[in-house]
Amino acid sequence: MRRDGEQMNLEAIKYFVIDVDGTMTDAGIYYDDNGNETKKFCTKDAAGFFTAHQVGIQIIVLTGRECPAVTKRMKEMGVEHICQNVKDKKTFLCNFMKENGILQEEVGYIGDDLNDYPPMQLAGFVGCPVDACQEIKQIADYVSKEKGGHGAVRDVIAYVLKERGQWKQAISEVYHIDKW
Repeated sequence: MRRDGEQMNLEAIKYFVIDVDGTMTDAGIYYDDNGNETKKFCTKDAAGFFTAHQVGIQIIVLTGRECPAVTKRMKEMGVEHICQNVKDKKTFLCNFMKENGILQEEVGYIGDDLNDYPPMQLAGFVGCPVDACQEIKQIADYVSKEKGGHGAVRDVIAYVLKERGQWKQAISEVYHIDKW
């Protein structure tokens, strides 16, 4: 059941839009001695990315900041669309959806803070970490038991794929597990 009382169609999701700071990371901004920004990503989230790809779901990383560490990690994860330094996420996502013929029900959005609120209105499914701000948790279809940067992305994607009956098969194919 959706947050608005309508039936949710998780089968329709073809894209996950995922925020970075506070969702894939612990929301900290770290600088090295040379002033370069660094980030800490949770390796557990990789299973979410890989299984989403396995079932044909594309990933759109949408973040208001720009950081070479994000580019590097997202390329390692095989992310199809890395969109950084996006200040107006709603307008960007609206245009991206129009240009690519993407329907609202085909979009799952994972984010944690107020800058994610407007573009979440364009998504058919909303997930967030347990430490997301209250306003985001109130509109979320699924609140992860994990904090941002501690496996929340994996947990949200696993939730969707389990509901679709695809999690075990995707994990088996990605990690070559023959038996559960």
